[in-house]
Amino acid sequence: MCGIVALIGSREAGPQLLEGLRQLEYRGYDSAGIATVDPDGLHCLKAEGKLVNLIARFEAEGAPGHCGIGHTRWATHGKPEERNAHPHLDGSGQLAVVQNGIIENHRPLREGLQAEGVRFLSDTDTEVIPHLVARRLAHQETLGAKPSPALLLQAVREVLPGLHGAYALAVVWSRVPGALVVARRQAPLLIGLGEGEFLCASDTPALAGFTRTILPMEDGEVALLTPLGIELYNASGERVQRTPSLLTGTEHMADKRSFRHFMLKEIHEQPETAALWVARHLPEDALVALPLDESVYAGVENIQILACGTSRHASQVGAHLLEQLAGVPTNVFYASEFRYAPPPLRPHTLTIGVTQSGETADTLAALAMERERSQGLADPAFAPRLLGITNRPESSLGRLVPHVLDIGAGIEVGVAATKTFLGQLLAFYGLALAFAERRQGQPGVPDLASLRRLSSQLRGLPAVLRELVEDHDARCAELAHLFAETRDVIFLGRGINYPIAMEGALKLKEISYIHAEGYPAGEMKHGPIALLDSRVPVVSIAVPGMVFDKVLSNAQEAKARDAQLVGVAPACPDSELFDLLLPLPPVEELLSPLLTVIPMQLLSYHIAAHRGLDVDQPRNLAKSVTVE
Repeated sequence: MCGIVALIGSREAGPQLLEGLRQLEYRGYDSAGIATVDPDGLHCLKAEGKLVNLIARFEAEGAPGHCGIGHTRWATHGKPEERNAHPHLDGSGQLAVVQNGIIENHRPLREGLQAEGVRFLSDTDTEVIPHLVARRLAHQETLGAKPSPALLLQAVREVLPGLHGAYALAVVWSRVPGALVVARRQAPLLIGLGEGEFLCASDTPALAGFTRTILPMEDGEVALLTPLGIELYNASGERVQRTPSLLTGTEHMADKRSFRHFMLKEIHEQPETAALWVARHLPEDALVALPLDESVYAGVENIQILACGTSRHASQVGAHLLEQLAGVPTNVFYASEFRYAPPPLRPHTLTIGVTQSGETADTLAALAMERERSQGLADPAFAPRLLGITNRPESSLGRLVPHVLDIGAGIEVGVAATKTFLGQLLAFYGLALAFAERRQGQPGVPDLASLRRLSSQLRGLPAVLRELVEDHDARCAELAHLFAETRDVIFLGRGINYPIAMEGALKLKEISYIHAEGYPAGEMKHGPIALLDSRVPVVSIAVPGMVFDKVLSNAQEAKARDAQLVGVAPACPDSELFDLLLPLPPVEELLSPLLTVIPMQLLSYHIAAHRGLDVDQPRNLAKSVTVE
């Protein structure tokens, strides 16, 4: 969630730190700061709010030095105020720390330090770290140790075992301006190798324009960086030698082009996302072609999917597809709850972790737990089978699981996921087709001719999406003013479109701050219908198919309670019951989520934009949730 950058080399660190933080703005933040060191001491600048405020301070005051650390903060402990912004310093003002994560035992650590006379200036959990490191440095110096990079490394390593929780951190000390120490535990941190300099960051976009050669740190590792090189140590304190890797994929630079917001640009990029996916995975001479080993499919009897937020909604569509197309029993779990009440282990189970960033802490922890609890069992049927679906195969997820399905949507800057959601849906369509092809003849699995028709329809998706996005962009812009005073909205869907109703509600909540809920349409009578009156619009997804008549009937019930009825449905006589219609082209019910989500995204976007809100970086949210 927070963004970390740290640089050591031969050029001024300040400008590069600020550029790295700018590339991490999309993660969401409420304050920012940098600290640099040079022979004259430590220079720390902080600012509440947007990065532009920190840049203004830097331009006015400067921060010299060839070594430094930077941070964008998403508040956990302490309000989003300047005093809680990182970096945090020790009592002497000579040592600075930035941290991403949560130190779970910060309270007893703080109380112990306060008993020793340490004065805290913030409410954060992070501030205990510089005081603890400074205490270790002071102790070593009383024993005759001289300030050196090795001494700073030793002090940090002695402090880390006492920190409980997840962290990625970077430490600088003004008494050794040519040294930088970084460490990680259950939070991402990468080292980028430049020409005579090193840039550490919590995410790859911060490395854009700096290098494509990276050394991802493993869990529990600590590194000392100097202009001469890298010393890398594992959790046991042993020196580690590892070959750097190359960043793959397209350039990690974000460009808004002519669009008002990144979110709108990314909605408009979805036809291209679909076209690239079709080109990679739906060749004319095959049903589907996924880059997965046959061991992913062989003998699978059950599938469980772990995800959070938007990724969970995509997973629920995926579960419907895997069960209805491939006949594989599939369950979707909140990754955030899975660790605390996991289901009993079942043989021949494939576990799929779905996370756009590949860094979602809850999903990674749930996957790691599932791997650990099934390892060592005598019965090979319980051997762990793990697959990841992500937009970032070079992420922590890619290093945790043996098989990764890259959705290939390109960088997404808007906090509210749009094109990555479509990419996840497409990944599940491909996975369901692949399983169905291998399970021919089993009960409930469509024959190959039916699967080929579905594959052919998917190939035509990019053109349909292109027209749909263009048409509904204008429509939703015209409708946005009708929701100027709206406080509550209900979204209804059935079957495969129930998750899309939940996704529509989530999008509206995320960026417009309007309370919204998604329900299975048939559940309205079981309580939620009490919410309805003329002030509560109802958005109903109605696609011809198995549940079409049922959805229309449920919509009639809402209209009878004076609710304004918005239909996401094809233009037909039945759709005349809607007060407002966001029309869909003819589409098979099984494929409809790929289309019904578009009006949801655009309506939410234009309502938020009409209200003058920060669409790309909505309040309190972060793009990559790297703490539990």
